[in-house]
Amino acid sequence: MPAQIGFIGLGIMGAGMARNLVENGNDVVVWNRTASRMESLVEAGASPATSPADVARRCSVVMICVSDTPDVDAVLHGESGLLAGVSNGSLIVDHSTISPGATVDFAGEAAALGGSWIDAPVSGGSEGAARGTLSIMVGGDESDVERARPYMEAFGTTITHVGPVGSGQKVKIVNQILVVVNQLAVSEALLFAQAAGLDLDATLDAVTGGAAGSWMLANRGPQMIERDWRPGFTIDLQQKDLRLALEAADAAGTPIPGTALVFQMYRALQNQGLGGDGNHALVKALEKMSGIEVGG
Repeated sequence: MPAQIGFIGLGIMGAGMARNLVENGNDVVVWNRTASRMESLVEAGASPATSPADVARRCSVVMICVSDTPDVDAVLHGESGLLAGVSNGSLIVDHSTISPGATVDFAGEAAALGGSWIDAPVSGGSEGAARGTLSIMVGGDESDVERARPYMEAFGTTITHVGPVGSGQKVKIVNQILVVVNQLAVSEALLFAQAAGLDLDATLDAVTGGAAGSWMLANRGPQMIERDWRPGFTIDLQQKDLRLALEAADAAGTPIPGTALVFQMYRALQNQGLGGDGNHALVKALEKMSGIEVGG
């Protein structure tokens, strides 16, 4: 019999992840705050739930993928919250990117009810969620990680157990620091290439396979040249992650000036109403400074 597994949160990442679970032969129970987002998953074979508590009562393993710490809090608490349906042996797998400290607190609440928690934030954009090629960094007890691994393999190709509960969120912060500072480098490089009169496509071909190559350059560089700002990950969501990074770095006493700069540049773009653009639209801040426009 296929396993019954719950999935809560069908946004830009969660929808693709849940669909891969369905297509992998699992009996998936879904819930989303905006009910209409469940429709395509139900058509694909998932079963709708009436609340997070309903999901937890029907499924011993429940995955969550929502935007921010307050959203996870809202999913968990209240009469119809997930914790109201948790029982002995329940496993909650949180794929959201949220506060490491709040993660430890949430895990403690689940443990008090006989459940377990692993934090498993993901990286790879909406493309990776749809293709099943996400990277997943997981914090929690090894036995819980191994219990969840077969399900995570439906949408992730790199699944790394990085330590106890909360460690997954901390590694995701490492990931996001690398992502945004690399995006700044890609933006500066393409802006220079434009100003220097270079063929942008040929320039990408020349540098992507060498020491300067990166996922952001290979995947977002072509979009930037085409001025395609459709998001794999929005500026608004990226800002939320950078806020978490800045808070965590402050607590740890570590300077992250490059990340702080990108945070301020994204803030400027948000103030221009561009928060729904993909995070590669960072280049627009540099274009505003220089009067030079990449590609087009």
